[in-house]
Amino acid sequence: MKELVEFIAKELVDFPEKVSVSEVEKEGQTVIELRVAEEDMGKVIGKQGRIAKAIRTVVKAASMKENKKVQVEIL
Repeated sequence: MKELVEFIAKELVDFPEKVSVSEVEKEGQTVIELRVAEEDMGKVIGKQGRIAKAIRTVVKAASMKENKKVQVEIL
């Protein structure tokens, strides 16, 4: 999952070298924390959060195949 989020984020932003993704286990689920450059925050979130919602939807669909609960947080 981590690699998937990292790939999507790097394709969206102007500064792919500043993309940082980490996985944390919290209360039986995996939390993927995505950090990007301040200038790229709008590109990752999108108008009215549409891109962020799309990223979460793709990750949720991919995690269903592995029977895991995965949550994406954009920090």
